[in-house]
Amino acid sequence: MTGIVLSAAVRQNLLSLQSTASLLATTQNDLATGNKVNSALDNPTNFFTAQGLNNRASDIGNLLDGIGNGVQVLQAANTGITSLQGLVASAQSIANQVLQSPVGYSTKSNVTSTAITGATANNLLGPATNALVTGTVVTGAATTGTLLSAITSAPVAGTDNLVIDGKTITFTSSGGNTVTSNGGALDLTTATVGNLLSAIDTITGAATASTLSGTKLILSTGTTTPLVIGGLAGTLTKFGLTAATTALTPPTLQGETLTIGATGGGTATNITFGTGAGQISTLNDLNTALAANNLQASISTAGAINIVTSNNAASSTIGTIGGTATVFTAGAGPAPTSDPTSQATRASLVAQYNNVLQQINTTAQDSSFNGINLLNGDTLKLVFNETGKSTLSITGVTFNTAGLSLSTLTVGTDFLDSNSANTVLNTLTSASTTLRGEASSLGSNLSIVQIRQDFNKNLINVLQTGSSNLTLADTNQEAANSQALSTRQSIAVSALALANQSQQSVLQLLR
Repeated sequence: MTGIVLSAAVRQNLLSLQSTASLLATTQNDLATGNKVNSALDNPTNFFTAQGLNNRASDIGNLLDGIGNGVQVLQAANTGITSLQGLVASAQSIANQVLQSPVGYSTKSNVTSTAITGATANNLLGPATNALVTGTVVTGAATTGTLLSAITSAPVAGTDNLVIDGKTITFTSSGGNTVTSNGGALDLTTATVGNLLSAIDTITGAATASTLSGTKLILSTGTTTPLVIGGLAGTLTKFGLTAATTALTPPTLQGETLTIGATGGGTATNITFGTGAGQISTLNDLNTALAANNLQASISTAGAINIVTSNNAASSTIGTIGGTATVFTAGAGPAPTSDPTSQATRASLVAQYNNVLQQINTTAQDSSFNGINLLNGDTLKLVFNETGKSTLSITGVTFNTAGLSLSTLTVGTDFLDSNSANTVLNTLTSASTTLRGEASSLGSNLSIVQIRQDFNKNLINVLQTGSSNLTLADTNQEAANSQALSTRQSIAVSALALANQSQQSVLQLLR
């Protein structure tokens, strides 16, 4: 066989046929696999580059499961916070029911002053009085009796007089009973005791302030103006009067002090009654001063001032009473009297509140996914790239009742009055604010994780597309190549046959 020698034409045609068959096989393999690079032999650079891209895409794809779990952990925590906010709102509703419930005491702690004559809501001090009581009138005297018959020793006509606030009243026996604010004259024989009292009131402008009480004259201005008595000594003696300026009797509470110890957690009260700066003279002023000590005041028509604990501190005993105002009894105030029906209602509300707190604890414990609970102190760590350098750590919180600073309540101690209910409401408001803040934080983190999840998905697509661009075959081009190579192969076979025929012709000649 080694001695067989092919002609140049046959050898050339045979080599062409072999090359075409090899290219055709390669093209058919590309069409069958869809790849133009199936091994490193096809294109080392493209093959290994594509392999690296595919490996990275695979690694990132493996991280997507963890990222997806992280999304679910965050959503579980967010669902838990939504439920916790609902439970806190329910607890707030219960506490608000306490504020709307009847006061738990049939009688609140209170103190009442003795009646202050003439005191009103606009003038707690009581009126100032200016009265001079002197003089003796004969037995059986009346305001309708004449001065001549009523007085033990009648004045001498034309010589006796009284001076009231600097205005002179002259006594005569010649007729005329005219007295104005500037003074005047009274006829002893016709003027009555009543005329004298009216004359004095005309001068002082006090209307009907001066009166006759039994056998005594009561002379008064009826205002805060001093009453000045003067005149002839003999006349004063006959009326039993003494020349003098009467001293004003100040209002009952003028300059007096009142202290009340701290009540229901309020601020101790220190009051000075009067009309000066910082002093108290009206009911509105008094209530303003008492408000900080959980107290409020009212005044009866008789002028008695009552100070009682407000609904905020209905369960408290009014603080110790002190000061110089003797109309108030010094010492500790009386304790309030419980109302059994109202207290039973409040005890029921305490039980309802505590039940809500139990649900807060169980809800926080159940807000987990795949063993991770961001509401029970766990930490979630997410890895976003194949090198482990791109990560996000989310530190959990503890949102049970202790973590939210909420405490169970005690019957007989809590929800007794508005103050205790408001204290609970304040803690619930703080808890609600904390929950909203954490919900915002979780929402932000969830947004970050979802963005990275979408980024990784898109990146995987980019990597796989890049790999495909390096290795995938163009089926249209490969189909055309296959058709061309098949045609070439047919031509090569025909050419080889022709070459063989020429050799056969030579053999025929040799025969």
